[in-house]
Amino acid sequence: MARALMQALKLGGARVDLASDVRIYDGHGDTAIQDRLAAAARQEVARLSAEGRVAGWQAWISYHNYYKAPDLIGPPVARALNIPYLLVEATRAGKRLSGPWDRFARAAEDACDAARAICYVTQHDAVALRDRAPDGQELVHLRPFLPRADLPAASDGSGPMLSVGMMRSADKLASYRLIADTLALLDNRDWRLDIAGGGQHRAAVEDMMAPFGARVRLLGVLDADALQARYRHARLLLWPGVNEAFGLSYLEAQAHGLPVVAQDRPGVRDVLAPAAHPTPAAGAPALAARIAALLDRPADRAAEADAARDHVAKHHLMPAASWTLHQCLRRVLA
Repeated sequence: MARALMQALKLGGARVDLASDVRIYDGHGDTAIQDRLAAAARQEVARLSAEGRVAGWQAWISYHNYYKAPDLIGPPVARALNIPYLLVEATRAGKRLSGPWDRFARAAEDACDAARAICYVTQHDAVALRDRAPDGQELVHLRPFLPRADLPAASDGSGPMLSVGMMRSADKLASYRLIADTLALLDNRDWRLDIAGGGQHRAAVEDMMAPFGARVRLLGVLDADALQARYRHARLLLWPGVNEAFGLSYLEAQAHGLPVVAQDRPGVRDVLAPAAHPTPAAGAPALAARIAALLDRPADRAAEADAARDHVAKHHLMPAASWTLHQCLRRVLA
């Protein structure tokens, strides 16, 4: 996503410098880690303030500021250079303002307060940003986007259904458990499912899918070209989206014209074309019913495929993102 942002800015004619490769991230709530990262950030601030003066930087943009990864570098550099400071995909988490991430959560809040503008990518994030926005701060909806200017070839629908998701966290396992429960309700319909993804919990996913035998294939981690090849023949994308921020795989699949079977969840709904997506409370039976409807009614599946491609073309490609970013920059710099 960060690389795509840089491409979108360059598409609009901006010169983009990747200012720092220092990684500010504490996944454990560890005071010692936070001390070390804060010290590294102070060194970067001194170096970058001098470099920015020479290079003539006009604005600073940071991506993904949140309580585990607060921006400790951008705000002080922007102040030193007297240039606008902007954030993309920042979140406010008041419940983290105590406990092991208290210090970093406060730093993330400070960075949000310092931003002249924040580009949010989901309506879910926008709620807290609006509630606590300081006077004069601009909030801009930057829709999640694919790093391309046009649509890929449409799927021919000749292959299996497809699921795309890593196997590295409890949230991902929850989606896989829901997939297994859904498949068990598909009766005797003619279906197959390919799963692209891998991670430390692969064995658990294999156990979940074992009852379905050869109908389910685990493909492992695929590179971009191999995944595109799967999209070009898949019948639909099945991914419930438990605790997904938004999910670029939804956009990739829809760009190829795959109807999506997912639950209506915050974040996920920001990237899905309008369709009959069931609520989480409806569980596996509702997902199974939606799959059955798409498998049984080819005309409806084709209509959803066209609507999915149209949705991505209008809202989620590079030109639209570039325009949004540059309009925001022009207002801030003016």
